[in-house]
Amino acid sequence: MLTWAYPDFALAAAGLALLLGLLAWRVRRTVRLGRQLSLSAGRLAWKQPLRLLTGLLLLLAWLGPALGVRQQAVRTAGQDLWLLVDVSRSMDAPDVAPSRLLRAQAALGELTAAFPADRLGLIIFGAEATVQCPLTYDQSALRLFLSTLTTRLLPPGPTTLRAPLALLLSRVETSASAAAGLPAEAAPRATAAVLLTDGEDFGENLEPVLQALSRTGARVFTVGVGTAAGGPVPAAPTTEGRGPTLRDARGALVRSRLREAPLLQIAAQTGAQYVALNDRENGLPALLARLRALPPPEASRAISRTLAVADNRYRYPLGAALALLLLDSLLTVRVLRLRLTP
Repeated sequence: MLTWAYPDFALAAAGLALLLGLLAWRVRRTVRLGRQLSLSAGRLAWKQPLRLLTGLLLLLAWLGPALGVRQQAVRTAGQDLWLLVDVSRSMDAPDVAPSRLLRAQAALGELTAAFPADRLGLIIFGAEATVQCPLTYDQSALRLFLSTLTTRLLPPGPTTLRAPLALLLSRVETSASAAAGLPAEAAPRATAAVLLTDGEDFGENLEPVLQALSRTGARVFTVGVGTAAGGPVPAAPTTEGRGPTLRDARGALVRSRLREAPLLQIAAQTGAQYVALNDRENGLPALLARLRALPPPEASRAISRTLAVADNRYRYPLGAALALLLLDSLLTVRVLRLRLTP
């Protein structure tokens, strides 16, 4: 089945419109020149269809037509990446457009695409925490779970950051125990986690679980989704963070604000990094750079995996376009024929 590597058809349509506009201008110009020289327009404009075909082939190559799949070898240092996502009611706040959770979902899509050969897992949390998707190489399955994230998935209640961190710790310790005494290909893997939340925490002290995580070598990168000014919390979970707003017992509007202090603490104690994510700041590129630069455990070795990727056939229309450009430069249009008479 034919697919496209860069399916930006709106931009391609604009390029095609520009190409047709230039072609029409050249044809009108050629017609005027033909009238002045008493020559037919066809004799002067016969190269225009050739140039139109060249432009179409260049646009086709830019879109990246892909037919079928091919196997591509990818080497990985054996990294496990856990995604810890806050799905509490406050993540529906619209201070980050269109809502905190929807902005986090978009960031998670970029993040997972950056690690196609590593194992990724998903933990969601609010008043409690649960593994939504265990560590897997199947990115399509993970993306399916990410696309269904809503603030309805867990029972309402006060958000706790300790619960997802404790669950992460148990998973890291289980993986380390399972890898003990196994062959080199099953050696300990580098473990990192990305915690996406607005930082609101009504749970217990984080110090004990952070000390235990730091001893395992797991690094927890934190992403603060929201703003210091905050935003109103919808009275009921919504898909876009809109609707009637929540009010307290006195009738005052309930606002949720970004709390950076616990996120800075988590990142600092696990040797990781904190970044902000809102309408003005996007720390995702810096986060991706740090994750890619993580050193693997000394006992691990690079693992080669084969992934099925779309076979981009851009080189065929590009080669044809270059051949037509060469042909265009070699062929000339004879406008005048001078005859000398004695």
